Amino acid sequence: MKIAVKNSFFLFVLLLLVSCSGNTKKEAEARLAPIMEKALNEPLSRFYGHFDNFPKEKKMLPIGVFDSGTGGLTVLEVLLTVDRMNNITGSEEPDGIPDFIGENFTYLADQANMPYGNYSSEGKDDYLKELVVKDALFLLGDKYYRNAIDKEPLGEKEPAKILVIACNTATAYGLGDVRTLLEQSNTGVKVIGVINAGVNALFDILEPKDSVAVGVMATVGTIDSGAYERTIHEMAGERGYEGVINVVNQPGAGFAEAVDSEKDFVNRSLEAPRESYRGPRLGDGPDDIKPELLPVYNFDFGNNAVLYEKEGDSYKEFQLNSAANYARFHLVSLVEKHRSSGTKVPLESVILGCTHYPFLLDTLQAVIKELRAYKVNGKPVYGDIIAEDFTFLDPAVYTAVECYKTLRQDNELALRTDDGKLDAYISVPAFGLEPGCTDENGNLTYDFKYGRQCGTEEVTTVFVPFSRRYLQQDNLDRIESLLPASYNQIKKIID
Repeated sequence: MKIAVKNSFFLFVLLLLVSCSGNTKKEAEARLAPIMEKALNEPLSRFYGHFDNFPKEKKMLPIGVFDSGTGGLTVLEVLLTVDRMNNITGSEEPDGIPDFIGENFTYLADQANMPYGNYSSEGKDDYLKELVVKDALFLLGDKYYRNAIDKEPLGEKEPAKILVIACNTATAYGLGDVRTLLEQSNTGVKVIGVINAGVNALFDILEPKDSVAVGVMATVGTIDSGAYERTIHEMAGERGYEGVINVVNQPGAGFAEAVDSEKDFVNRSLEAPRESYRGPRLGDGPDDIKPELLPVYNFDFGNNAVLYEKEGDSYKEFQLNSAANYARFHLVSLVEKHRSSGTKVPLESVILGCTHYPFLLDTLQAVIKELRAYKVNGKPVYGDIIAEDFTFLDPAVYTAVECYKTLRQDNELALRTDDGKLDAYISVPAFGLEPGCTDENGNLTYDFKYGRQCGTEEVTTVFVPFSRRYLQQDNLDRIESLLPASYNQIKKIID
C-alpha cells in the first residue's frame, strides 16, 4: 500500500513537471515579438517567412549584409577585398586571394527608417527591434519591390545563406531577436554582428597594463544600450585581461545621419540656419558644442560647413553642416571628457562603433594629430592623455573573418572561380502614405517615423533596388573615393 502511494506521488510530480515544461514552452513562444510571431506562425501575414520553402542547398546563395544606411558599405568593402584566410587550408594567413572570391552579396540599406540610434531615445526600442527583424526577413526572402509605387513586391531575388548585421545599433538591440528567429526557422542560416568583432579587435592590440583607457564612438542608441562597454568587460574576463579598463563613451548624435546626408542634420544647399536642424547646438550641456572649445574643434567654416548667425562677437545660432565637422565635434568631445575626468591614463584606442564613421577616418586621424599638438600658454592640453601608439579600430575586418570561418565550418562557401556579383536595395517611403507622413523632400517626417507602432500589417517603407534617385551624389562620391570595390559593384547596377 505504501508503495502505491509512493508511486502515485512520483506520478503526480512527473505530470506536474511535464505540465510546467509545456507551460514554459508556451510562455517562451508567447514572448516572441509580434513581427517574429507573424514570420513564424501566421501564414496569412504579409510578413510570414515561408521558411519551409527555404533552399536546402545554400552554397551558391548570396551573403546578406544590412545596415540602417550606406555606412554598412564599409563592412561590404572589407568582405569584397579582405585577405586574412588561406582559401585552401582555412588557416588564418593571407594567400594573395580575396577570402570571399566568387561569393555573391545582397546589401540592404534601411535608409528610410534611419537613424536607428534615435529609436531608443524616443522610447521605441521594440519598434527598432521590429525593423531589424524586417531587414533580416527581407534578406531571407525572395521578393522585392521594383519601385516605390508597386503595391506588392513583384521582383524576384535569391535568399541569403548568412546574415551580417553591419550596424552596431541594430546588433545591440536586434541580434538576439534575429538569432531566435533563425533558430526557430530551421533554415540553418546564421547571423554575425559587429560588436563582438570590434571588441575582439581591441583585445588583440591591448598590452597587459594595470590600467588602460579606451574610447567608443557610436550612435546614441548603441551607447544607451551599454552593449560595447558590457561586452568589453565580459570579454576581458574571457581573454584573461587582468588590468582595469576605463571605457569613455561618446554618443555620436547626428554623425551617421550627416554621413548619409539626412536633411535635418546636413543640407549643403543652405546658407543660413534652419528650424528643422536636429544636430548638436551651442550650450554647456554634456552633449552640446562648448563655445570655449571652438578653437579645439577647429571646425571648417568653408562651403557652408557651419551655418551660423552672430550678434557682435557672440553666436546667436550655430549649426554643423558637414559630416567632417560632426566627426570633429564628437572626437574632441570624447577626448575632452577623458581629460576632464582628471585621469593620467593615456587613451589607447577608440572603437568606431558605427559603420558610418570610417568614412571620416582621415578627418578623425587629423583631429588626433591636432589634439596632440594643441597647447595653451605653451603647455600641451591633450598630448599626455593620448597614447603614442593610439589607434582607431574598425570592427569590419573581424566581422569578415567570423563570417568566413562560419561559412567554412558549415561547408557553405561558394568556391566559385569567377567574380561574384552584388544586388543592393534601399528602403524608401511606401506610396500612398497619408498627408503629413512625409516631408517636402519625400522622406518620412520625424514624428511619423518615431511614432509608429509594433505588430501591425501596415507597410510604411518598401525595399527597392539601388538607383541614383535614392543615393545622394555626394554620398556616391564618398563611396567612390573611399570604397572603390563597393563602388565598382554599385556602379554596375545603377548605371
